[in-house]
Amino acid sequence: MNEKALKNLLESVANGAVSVKDAQSQLKNMAFEDVDGYASVDHHRTLRKGFPEVIFGQGKTSDQIVGIMSAMSKASNETILVTRIEQNKALEVIKVFSDAQFYDDAKMLILSQKEEAEIKSDGNILIISAGTSDIPVAKEAYLTAKAMGNRVSTIFDVGVAGIHRLFAHRKKIESASVIVVVAGMEGALPSVVAGMVKAPVIAVPTSIGYGAGFGGIAALLGMLNSCSSNVAVVNIDNGFGAGYMASSINQVSRFQTGLV
Repeated sequence: MNEKALKNLLESVANGAVSVKDAQSQLKNMAFEDVDGYASVDHHRTLRKGFPEVIFGQGKTSDQIVGIMSAMSKASNETILVTRIEQNKALEVIKVFSDAQFYDDAKMLILSQKEEAEIKSDGNILIISAGTSDIPVAKEAYLTAKAMGNRVSTIFDVGVAGIHRLFAHRKKIESASVIVVVAGMEGALPSVVAGMVKAPVIAVPTSIGYGAGFGGIAALLGMLNSCSSNVAVVNIDNGFGAGYMASSINQVSRFQTGLV
């Protein structure tokens, strides 16, 4: 339940359109709901954070994911995200939730319960990938930020090995409110982008690279040691976290004014 839905419910009780008993029933599981002993669904998260709980699909069975989604969809009409979900599990979920969409490259499943997503900020989030191999993580960031109600655009395969490709998009880069830069190998691209703009840059190291890259640790350390002051870093391959943080930054004025 979001703030708007809660306000409408309270107003309906106040004007007699909804009984106290019915309102009590609707609010019964507002804090959290136990789902067959394997999950405690945090229905209150939308009120606290402005976006529902996101389901981490890795390690969960398709039946567990369906159970959690069922509880969430009954409680509100908000968008439901499932991250790190394998194709075979996603196909099982779609048998129950036929409107859900699976994005194989990003390993994400999204159930949009509204006809059209509300844009919650005037700003624009830009997702940049250094290489084509980094696109799956970049797509995870893109889909997350878009589902959270942001205008999101992308630029792919503009890494430092051919830096002139990046400069061809200078106007688009400079006009972004928040930038997510996804890179593997040595992880240099976020520093370059951050040096071009005043906007916050969220760096995402990926596990793409050769042996000495240590599964993304080399890129992570390079990004943490960036000499550009407007760079912050999330965990290796954490496109979801980057997209979520980009949305939080992009919508910060909305939360400060209470327009949620």
